[in-house]
Amino acid sequence: MKKYYELNVAGVKRDLTICPVTEELYIAGFILTGDAPLSVACASALLEKAPEYDYIITAEAKGIPLAHEMARQHGDEKYVVARKKAKAYMSSVFEVDVTSITTKGEQKLFLDTVEADMMKGKRILIVDDVVSTGESLIALEKLVSAAGGNIVGKMFVLAEGDAADRDDIIYLEKLPLFDKEGNILG
Repeated sequence: MKKYYELNVAGVKRDLTICPVTEELYIAGFILTGDAPLSVACASALLEKAPEYDYIITAEAKGIPLAHEMARQHGDEKYVVARKKAKAYMSSVFEVDVTSITTKGEQKLFLDTVEADMMKGKRILIVDDVVSTGESLIALEKLVSAAGGNIVGKMFVLAEGDAADRDDIIYLEKLPLFDKEGNILG
């Protein structure tokens, strides 16, 4: 079995480990967390394509380095992170359910009402590392809608599998899915 997939994105090359999701479906593990040069390059490339926005929102946790670097490069003072658990410092929260291809079982995403108030009536840019099934994206869209924000764009470093066929997202590169032998599906 082929163990790695060579990815070139935003001028940076990485060998991604091919990992099982099910017995028949494998993905290439893309991890921005801890990879500063990759985060910087991807943030810069996405900002070149980004519409005008007031705030960025991402889901905890793998999108945080991207959102942080995009905000830093753009000169934003704040960005929003939808949390996987309600935190004690949150004044009050609202939540949505999410099922992700890379996480077993159903999860929730939480948004503090202080952040929701900040986003109300503002132009919101959703960013994350990878879009695949779109479940995390749907959850973020629901949170932004509930907060009264206006989604102006949905940006990802990679569009995995059929997500690359969507016309409502902006992404830098396609990421294929794999069979158990490491062959690209589709």
